[in-house]
Amino acid sequence: MPYYRISDAGALLLMTRLPVIVGFGGYNAAGRSSFHHAYRRTVLGSLEGEKRISTVLSLASIMKLVEFRDGVYVDQSGAELSAEQVADKYQATVEENTLIRRITKAHFDVERVPGSKDLTLDSEQTSEFTLRRRDLPQPSPDNWVVETLDDKTVKVTVQGNLSVKMTSFRKFDVQSGGILPTGFDPAEQYQSRFHPRGLQLTVLGASDALNSMGIDWQDLVARVDPDQIAVFAASGLGQTDEMGIAGYMKARLNSGRASSKQMPLGLNSMPADFVNAYMCGSVGTTGAMAGACATFLYNLRLAVDDIVAGRHRVVICGSSEAPVTPEVMEGFAAMSALGTDERLAKLDGTEQADHRRASRPFGENAGFTMGESSQFFILMDDELAIELGADIYGAVPNVFVNADGFKKSISSPGAGNYITVSKAVAAAAAIVGKEAVQERSFIQAHGSSTPQNRITESMIFDKVAKGFGINEWPVTAVKAFVGHPLGPASGDQLANTLGVFADGIIPGIKTTDKVAEDVFDEHLDIVLQDQAAEMDIAFLNSKGFGGNNATATVLSPKVVNKMLATRYGDDAFNAYVERRASVREKAKAYDEQACNGQLNVIYNFGSGIIEDHEINIDSQALSIDQFANTVPLNFANPYADMTHD
Repeated sequence: MPYYRISDAGALLLMTRLPVIVGFGGYNAAGRSSFHHAYRRTVLGSLEGEKRISTVLSLASIMKLVEFRDGVYVDQSGAELSAEQVADKYQATVEENTLIRRITKAHFDVERVPGSKDLTLDSEQTSEFTLRRRDLPQPSPDNWVVETLDDKTVKVTVQGNLSVKMTSFRKFDVQSGGILPTGFDPAEQYQSRFHPRGLQLTVLGASDALNSMGIDWQDLVARVDPDQIAVFAASGLGQTDEMGIAGYMKARLNSGRASSKQMPLGLNSMPADFVNAYMCGSVGTTGAMAGACATFLYNLRLAVDDIVAGRHRVVICGSSEAPVTPEVMEGFAAMSALGTDERLAKLDGTEQADHRRASRPFGENAGFTMGESSQFFILMDDELAIELGADIYGAVPNVFVNADGFKKSISSPGAGNYITVSKAVAAAAAIVGKEAVQERSFIQAHGSSTPQNRITESMIFDKVAKGFGINEWPVTAVKAFVGHPLGPASGDQLANTLGVFADGIIPGIKTTDKVAEDVFDEHLDIVLQDQAAEMDIAFLNSKGFGGNNATATVLSPKVVNKMLATRYGDDAFNAYVERRASVREKAKAYDEQACNGQLNVIYNFGSGIIEDHEINIDSQALSIDQFANTVPLNFANPYADMTHD
């Protein structure tokens, strides 16, 4: 809700809280997101000096190409190297083993994906075999005669036909994916037993975001009431590997049994639950809103709306998903949504698919490329950020969500995305002016790399551009580099956008040779090569199955700082800048450690548990011993006009 403050001149000012981003982190096929490392991997060819070196170094360390020992880097041959030497020696290796590429055996063997065949062995004669007693099917088939051999073994005589299930293997039709950098295994970074990969990524991504703030979490908690903190995070499908949904769904079919952990850990709300229970120990609001491929933006909308309304002062928002599994990819391939090797090769007129260029937004393409990602962001209201000296990476004043209306096909696009994009642009124009939108804004497109998307999404952008008088509106698409991780897709967009604000380079869609002829781009500039540009506003667009459309307006830190200086005055803003210096130093120290392979993963299992005797309640407040502040209980009656004479 709006609030008021007294200006220096004594005037009463109406204020609306601005949700600002004060920390972010995560991992995807481009590497670690914090401090713009993953973004810089997408523009690595345009970088020089320290930015190039630190980008390669951050990847070489987690890929186990080098190890930091006693102040120097040591590679696998035992050679001691400086940071610059690491970058020069291993840049080509890093480039080859990051971004979209052929799926490695660390995920699954694309040449030998296991399955099964049901066979009936026809026979007019009897057949015999022995079994362990405990392996007997219950009940036994009618044409089986079972004879006990000993306490553990039986002989089975079959009269006539015998039904059997045989393990088989096949070559997978889709062999490209946006997988984590080769050699980087999230399970090795902490005690991750029984955790599905999506939750492993949650722990790493949220840790990266929390560490990137440069503010100790407990110091932050001490400044706000416990219920003024929220965590909103989800995955689109849930945790779909053997440790989650996939494992318990097929356990009996594979002659196994479900574990007690697979069901709860498979839920799509688990990313939020893990952050609360094992990372920040929050007792504030928690939520997981699913919106297919727009899931991240749906949760970001919860964060933004709650901060603007004053319900929360700090929100951790994110999404994590690891859907590069045969089962998930099989489903999307059945819809002809994924780019198969056969179709990719046909596009290029070759016999072998180019796995590096599997995702080609707005070009001649054959379907999207599955990826895996974890992206988390820490948002605060602007007043708290000023008070703490938090470093501000940008602001999100609005996220708009609209459905499509009546649909013929549940997976087809519709009218809702016209509304979300139009409202996002109009909202930005109202805040920073129409001229800034026309001259210094760009689009992070959904850019899924399907033939239908390139037509429908470009048509939306082109119509909106015409309506708002925008010419040559820059459009990029991060899925060209990291693929489509489903729920976290727009988290990838946001992390990449913050990099554009910081470095002034819009990543070109370098996997696309030329814009397809059926793309609507009269008023657009679909960026195919890295483009230097100082941007003030970005629009993140997401289109999900079922009509889950969302578009976010994101403001650059330059714009936000100007707004804050106007709101609080030069003296207060300058004091904030002084406080920010120490926050930046602490954040920088974490980044340097992480570039050396020390990721400082946060995972508190079994510690800090709140006991019943630590909770105290009276009519005015609830207190918990380990929290400095209380949960207020002194509610006013919002319906006084209805309940009193």
